[in-house]
Amino acid sequence: MKVTAVLIVDQVEASLAFWVDRMGFTKTMEVPDGDTLGFAGVALGAAEIMFQTVESVRKDDPSLLPPHGAATNLFIEVDDFEDTLRRLDGYPVAMHERTTFYGMREIGVREPGGHAVIFAKAL
Repeated sequence: MKVTAVLIVDQVEASLAFWVDRMGFTKTMEVPDGDTLGFAGVALGAAEIMFQTVESVRKDDPSLLPPHGAATNLFIEVDDFEDTLRRLDGYPVAMHERTTFYGMREIGVREPGGHAVIFAKAL
């Protein structure tokens, strides 16, 4: 089984800039929608994330638009927490670095699509 998150965003290009340019993912696919992208995918190792614009979902199947207030948050376990901190340097932090009672070192941001992303490393 494989699970891939599809994040619904206002603008795919902004999310690609974060995930590819800052976090080191590789763009694996893109689907134009007029002068912009309506859909794209990125991957890093076994991790894969896809992005689709609200407008593209509306055109494809509006029943798949999330209900008001619904959000997707990602919890990503990384091998190198220091590398993640370097990649996030200067980026607005939503949840400051912390060590949890369940033995994880974590930091959280909001990617350009508004989704919370927690990067974590087991201690």
